[in-house]
Amino acid sequence: MKARMWNPEIEALSREDIEQLQLERLQSTLNRAYYRVSFYRQLFDGHGVVPEEVASFSDLAKLPFTTKEDLRQNYPYGMFAVPLRDIVRLHSSTGTTGTPTVVGYTRNDLKHWSELTARVLVAGGVGKEDILQIAFDYGMFTGALGLHYGAELVGATVVPISGGNPDRQIQIMKDFRTTGLLCTPSYALFLAERMEELGVSPAELSLRVGLFGAEPWSEEVRRQLEERLNISATDNYGLSEVMGPGVSGECEEKAGLHIAEDHFIPEVVDPETGEVLPPGEQGELVLTTIAKEALPLIRYRTGDITRLVYDPCPCGRTHVRMERVSGRTDDMLIIRGVNVFPSQVESVLMAIEGTTPHYQLVVDRSGVLDELEVWVEVGEELFSDEIKKLEALEREVRDALEEALGISVRVRLVEPKTLERTS
Repeated sequence: MKARMWNPEIEALSREDIEQLQLERLQSTLNRAYYRVSFYRQLFDGHGVVPEEVASFSDLAKLPFTTKEDLRQNYPYGMFAVPLRDIVRLHSSTGTTGTPTVVGYTRNDLKHWSELTARVLVAGGVGKEDILQIAFDYGMFTGALGLHYGAELVGATVVPISGGNPDRQIQIMKDFRTTGLLCTPSYALFLAERMEELGVSPAELSLRVGLFGAEPWSEEVRRQLEERLNISATDNYGLSEVMGPGVSGECEEKAGLHIAEDHFIPEVVDPETGEVLPPGEQGELVLTTIAKEALPLIRYRTGDITRLVYDPCPCGRTHVRMERVSGRTDDMLIIRGVNVFPSQVESVLMAIEGTTPHYQLVVDRSGVLDELEVWVEVGEELFSDEIKKLEALEREVRDALEEALGISVRVRLVEPKTLERTS
């Protein structure tokens, strides 16, 4: 039996029809970007490329990349392909690491955005009978509003509570009989922990699904969320510069995130060389938008590490899947020549009984060599136990990390609730 889809006519298109649609939309987007965005005209001219030369997907590699720095240098409106009077919504990044990136949407862009987030929600098990608590921050961040309008399109009831105040979140879940929670996985773990402190059982709630995104998370985190909240947890992916949430999302098979290929062309490249990698190899995700009016992006380097899966999915959706993001190129630590992602550490820790999902990585230098120390919170029941058990746990964690990472690691066990939590 095929899974329920929001738009089966598009989500189950044949591979041949998907690629034909992509090529038509790509050629239209390239021409619009070249003739309406001076940045792209200068970029293409500087590389000796004209849109007409891109006649197949293999030609896409001829085009230069777009980076976040390009958006910053064209702050605020230099990348827009339509007059400002046609922009009906603006979002931006926080700008905590420099000039923020600004994203504009036409009325048609917002219509498409709602359609794509509706697909993600339905793929994750949401229907019109659901009450969805959106605990992403509302504001310039794209996460909350993008999912909000998709939920309303599906016909679900939306509780736009935003982030923060965990006790109020839990009370609203109880009072409003919330069936779906939308937030970051780390915040969902924080809520689960707070529920346990308050003595609130998942049986007291009506929760049945959780759709989590905005940060990498592991299978072990999924297992904990599903057990501690009594839900089915799925991953969804997006980034503000490209659109926001809705770029891809897991179906209930939980075997990769279906990318909306009628709106985006994905590639995976070597983060160091920029060379396009064969299907199935892990690297940096690059996205080209092919339906956006306000802000078309050509070969945008996301910084996210994943791989593409073209095998058929049992759910019946035909769009390519991406593996869950394992980390970011800018989060990657290089310890003695070895690439280390925080998500690798998390996967190891979550598989070891006695540890909590809270940890901190500390990189220091001893002489000329970098050293990695991992601070790990221990569960309440173990921390009050005899010292021999703690020493055994420390050895177990260290051995497991060294085997997984291929480098020597120091481990420090710390008391429960020592490491900072964020709302």
